[in-house]
Amino acid sequence: MEKENIELQKKNVAENGEEEKKTDVITSKTKKLGGVRTMPFILANEVCDRFASAGFHANMISYLTQVLNLPNVKASNTLSNFAGTSSFTPLIGAFFADSFAGRYWTIVVGSIIYVLGMICITTSAFLPPLHPPPCPTLVNCQEASNLQLCILYISLLLTSLGTGGIRPCVVTFAADQFDMNKSKTKIKTWNFFNWYYFCMGMASLAALTIVVYIQDNVSWGWGLGIPTIAMGFSIIVFILGSPLYRNVKIGGSPFVRVTQVIVAAVKKRKVVAPTDHRVLYENRELDADISSNGRLLHSNQFKWLDRAAMVTDSDMNELSQPNLWRLATVHRVEELKAIIRMLPIWAAAILLVVSHSHLNSFTIQQARSMDRRLSRSFEIPPASMTIFSTLTLLIGLPLYERVFVPFARKFTGNPSGITCLQRMGVGYFIGIFATIAAALIEIKRKAAAADHNLLDKPTAIIPISAFWLLPQYCLHGIAEVFMSVGHLEFLYDQSPESMRSTAAALYWIAIAIGNYISTIMVSSVHKYTGEESNWLADRNLNRGRLENYYWLVTVVQVVNLIYYVICAWFYTSKPIEVLNETESREEDIECFDNTKPLLNDSKVDKEVELARN
Repeated sequence: MEKENIELQKKNVAENGEEEKKTDVITSKTKKLGGVRTMPFILANEVCDRFASAGFHANMISYLTQVLNLPNVKASNTLSNFAGTSSFTPLIGAFFADSFAGRYWTIVVGSIIYVLGMICITTSAFLPPLHPPPCPTLVNCQEASNLQLCILYISLLLTSLGTGGIRPCVVTFAADQFDMNKSKTKIKTWNFFNWYYFCMGMASLAALTIVVYIQDNVSWGWGLGIPTIAMGFSIIVFILGSPLYRNVKIGGSPFVRVTQVIVAAVKKRKVVAPTDHRVLYENRELDADISSNGRLLHSNQFKWLDRAAMVTDSDMNELSQPNLWRLATVHRVEELKAIIRMLPIWAAAILLVVSHSHLNSFTIQQARSMDRRLSRSFEIPPASMTIFSTLTLLIGLPLYERVFVPFARKFTGNPSGITCLQRMGVGYFIGIFATIAAALIEIKRKAAAADHNLLDKPTAIIPISAFWLLPQYCLHGIAEVFMSVGHLEFLYDQSPESMRSTAAALYWIAIAIGNYISTIMVSSVHKYTGEESNWLADRNLNRGRLENYYWLVTVVQVVNLIYYVICAWFYTSKPIEVLNETESREEDIECFDNTKPLLNDSKVDKEVELARN
């Protein structure tokens, strides 16, 4: 008997040893996947996308007006509509990424479609039959034919679809490579979004200097071809990093879950809501794939939706499994609540986009009519003036992190200096002054044209330095340091973890709607300000009243700032159950070992923290 006990002990020791080895292997695999080493591969894709996008679109107003001979308003609206579509398609990409395809494959497919669109328009730029004859005088110009415009629209549509797969996924896929929810990495989370935006600014800077110069001084074929080659190269680099990526498990379509919660709440609309939220339905096993970083806790807002988590007799099937179209867990109800809470804050970003939209259209046309010489033999291309906004962003981000944050931290005690909501508010405030500066500078530009009798010469260079445009460019750059980065961080941090691609898509959808509103404003102003002294002239900007349009945008921004302050004041952050270090490690292991059983609740030691801004 003693011999049998010894054998049994040896067997248990051997089994325990094997289990420890398996855990060590899984832990080792966890350490090898993800992390900083994946950033060159992931950010290479986004950097090349931004380089291609900036080089492709920054000077597109010149391509439409100088090569395709389109009128100013038609060209501006074409760009606004295209930018709006490009920013709306990320919602489609987010749906595929969060539902079944995953972020990795969504990025790959989107990048390939994007390259196809760029190849199409690059080919049209190389072949003379695919664009109208040149018209340097801007008088009696032959506009692009329907066939030539059709090729343009197909190219823009393909790049829009491709963008939909890239934009909502790259930043969230990069963030997936780190544990962004542990308390010790909260400051790293903030730094990540700053430096992500910094890399994008560097890519835009390269495009605005190199690519735009080639487009204006060499040829449009090569000016569009170089971004196309860069985008193709980024796909290769991204795929090469595949063995290192940490892929988060897909928890099913968030759109379906949101619909199920709404349907369940509507079906139970006549049921009396409970006074004690602890009786509401919870199921850790069911929510395991969509709450690996902690479950959302019950909140007292939008209590009408709590009915979806009330258990009634008909909610369970014979196997005691919930009918998800009649019963939702508290976590799933809170996912919908989190999105609803975010929407008013998100909506305020739309009108800020309206104030920025003219930078790639009317401001470039202003710069084209001004003295852009840096020396006797070199002048800055009009579209490259945007470089000053990008430079301000690149200088502002490090200063924000190294100077502003430590200074603000002394007064607020916040590790990030100020909250992302406060950061966004500062951006809205600065954006108002950017548009005021634009109006004042346009008045000065037209006064210089009048002084030199150049009001009726749209192609003449007015003897006033284009560097008078710098204040508005720099103010827009500073506003972006605060608002754009803060907005992206807010959407990532406050969205449910299973909806982060969708939240990133919301960032771009705000840009889409902003561009569409800009199109409506430009068209309405052009239509209703009369044929004579029209605010937005078709060919001759000198005879327009562009400054009046800028004043209109300024008023809209003031109203928007008031709206934002009210929304931010009443905003409540999502309440989340934060995992401690031991469970975080086990959850990380589970991410890579799908065969591991769900953790037993009795072995889970959780620390509850209500996240507040």
